[in-house]
Amino acid sequence: MSPRFEDAAQKLASANDLLAEIARVGADRARGGYSRHVFTSADAELREWFAGAARARGLQVHTDRNANLWAWFGAPGVDAVVTGSHLDSVPGGGAYDGPLGVVSALAAFDLLRAEGFAPRRPLAIVVFAEEEGGRFGVPCLGSRLLTGTLEPERALTLRDGDGTTFADAARAGGHDPGHFGRDTETLGQIGTFVELHVEQGRGLIHLDAPLAVGSNIIPHGRWRFTFTGQGNHAGTTLMDDRRDPMMPAAEMIGAVRRSAAAVPEARATVGRLVPTPGGTNVIASQVDVWLDARLPEPGSVRDLVTEIAEKARAAAELEGCTVDVREESYEGTAVFDPALRDRLTAMLGGAPVLPTGAGHDAAVLAPFVPTAMLYVRNPTGISHAPQEFAEPGDIDHGTVELARVLRSLAG
Repeated sequence: MSPRFEDAAQKLASANDLLAEIARVGADRARGGYSRHVFTSADAELREWFAGAARARGLQVHTDRNANLWAWFGAPGVDAVVTGSHLDSVPGGGAYDGPLGVVSALAAFDLLRAEGFAPRRPLAIVVFAEEEGGRFGVPCLGSRLLTGTLEPERALTLRDGDGTTFADAARAGGHDPGHFGRDTETLGQIGTFVELHVEQGRGLIHLDAPLAVGSNIIPHGRWRFTFTGQGNHAGTTLMDDRRDPMMPAAEMIGAVRRSAAAVPEARATVGRLVPTPGGTNVIASQVDVWLDARLPEPGSVRDLVTEIAEKARAAAELEGCTVDVREESYEGTAVFDPALRDRLTAMLGGAPVLPTGAGHDAAVLAPFVPTAMLYVRNPTGISHAPQEFAEPGDIDHGTVELARVLRSLAG
């Protein structure tokens, strides 16, 4: 570790200071934690904050055609070393998932500037739009649109819980949805991408280490099960006369747990269920259930979902209902660049290498450019919840190490 980095870190605003600046934005009083979703007022405030923080550091800021924010250390160019993450959250999420990578990037740039670093390769921070999929259901919209792995025609028709389309929300947020889609020029500028992120698990707790390098992300996807029956009056409809879609939905949720538990290393979750019309004294006419499924190779996520779908159809038939299953997103195994991984591991003094079941924008970029991830220890082991945490000292350590990585790659 450069002594100059250590000295500068004591004088400059730290990543912890920057996190404190946005601590009130998007706080969710009902759920706890934060609800920061794309093209909402919280998102707009966070974007304005980042742009202001970047410009205050002399960085050139612009928004690409897919609503991703960029801040350049000097002039933009090709073969750039890019770092960053996202500022959006899941509903009621923690303070670190996403923002930690953004504030650490800003603080790392401060360290590089204080050292008088003059990069030989262009250097930039990116803030991707809608990584979590918390509003429109599909994760990593900004990076998927950028790389062309999601067609804009599909993205623009996605709807949030209020029925607002992604296109209308983008337009209201000041973005032209007609420009969304694969951005060959911007993608071509990225030479290397490194994303720092809070660990979303207990790997570093068990290893008693503050920082790790990512190896791969396991296959994962989201499926929507729509159960349809007959809406009716809760007080006048006898039990034998019902076609209640909530019954097969409940059976399906139990099947998710049983089927996943029978497959080693499988993870399957129902975290969202929406009945229509949603009245207390109304038998639902429709119930939408979202399944998140993840499974390392050589197992098949789709095989697991097929098994669950068969059980859901059988339960629906018994109740006189129907069920439609739709795949909303899927990512196969994402392997981070082995040469870059090994270089970072050696540079960071033999830091441990960890796989993860959590998806990231880095995984979307991995097939296109050399990509790496750094994980900062989370002493709670909890993520996507208010208890998510990282110790201030570990955050400072991660910032310093990120600055070292950027200096090596860009210098």
